[in-house]
Amino acid sequence: MFYYDPTYILILPAFLFAMWAQARVQKAFNSYSRVRAKSGITGAEVARDILARSGLSHVQVERIPGMLQDHYDPRVKILRLSPQVYASDSLAALGVAAHETGHAIQHDENYVPLAIRSSLVPVASFGSRLAFPLFLIGLIFSEVGLSWLMTVGIWLFIAAVAFSVITLPVEYDASRRALALLTQGGYITQDELPHTKEVLSAAGMTYLAATAVALTQLLRLLILRGSRRD
Repeated sequence: MFYYDPTYILILPAFLFAMWAQARVQKAFNSYSRVRAKSGITGAEVARDILARSGLSHVQVERIPGMLQDHYDPRVKILRLSPQVYASDSLAALGVAAHETGHAIQHDENYVPLAIRSSLVPVASFGSRLAFPLFLIGLIFSEVGLSWLMTVGIWLFIAAVAFSVITLPVEYDASRRALALLTQGGYITQDELPHTKEVLSAAGMTYLAATAVALTQLLRLLILRGSRRD
């Protein structure tokens, strides 16, 4: 939002937290992407094997370009892994691959938070694009009767915040499943577990930071609307 006011100080700690979390996940992934798993199995092989053991052989595993663009697409039931994960036998790769496989298992089990998040995708995407422009228009032209646009913008942004909040249990549950699947399946040893957990914990912190940024942004919008009404 191209508008400056003193309330920006509210979101500064959250932004710093987000920057730290992103740096931490990059450091953890880079560090453990150089540590090969004793099993010698690649991320793609781990994903396919776990899916087969879970009765999900119909879920495809594809390689996609881009750094850490790994994700599971529930619409087409495809698990997409980046080159750094797909063909690597590092602890970082196995952790990420198992995490994304956890999302496929969540989808198959109709995991409620995942279903809620999926239903919020359209409105959250729409809201994140239009919330700030509408709010800014309402803020600038509030004196000519357009202040109601601030309220519309806030409600649209609330949808984006809700998406961010519901993402937390989805991601943390996927990481919990990943660690259990990796150890129970013999893909990593007990000695390798703490290192893999460090990668997934760092990734989880980025989602927590994103939620913190979203919540402080929402607080800022509410304060601005309140002050303009006064």
